[in-house]
Amino acid sequence: MTPTQRSLAALRQAGYLPAVVERWNPHARIRQDLWGFADILAIRENEVLAVQVTSGSNVAARIRKITEHENLPAVRKAGIRVEVHGWRKLKAGWACRVEDLS
Repeated sequence: MTPTQRSLAALRQAGYLPAVVERWNPHARIRQDLWGFADILAIRENEVLAVQVTSGSNVAARIRKITEHENLPAVRKAGIRVEVHGWRKLKAGWACRVEDLS
């Protein structure tokens, strides 16, 4: 199971309706995130959440990427919450570090 699949499952369990918004651009041969930083867009009553998914060791780099991104102020102004999900494997299973950037 990929980190994105793990976040999708966790979001569903929390009552969200999530969708993957990261896309493969075959011409540029790169993955492109929605607004430059969102892998998943999730909704539930009165809430929209944009999620960047990464490994546990890359959380700080992703936070820096998002907080420096030119689109973050517009996303926040629209009332969209932003989180980073950092997944790591422990002896007891998988753990997710969630950082709220709203």
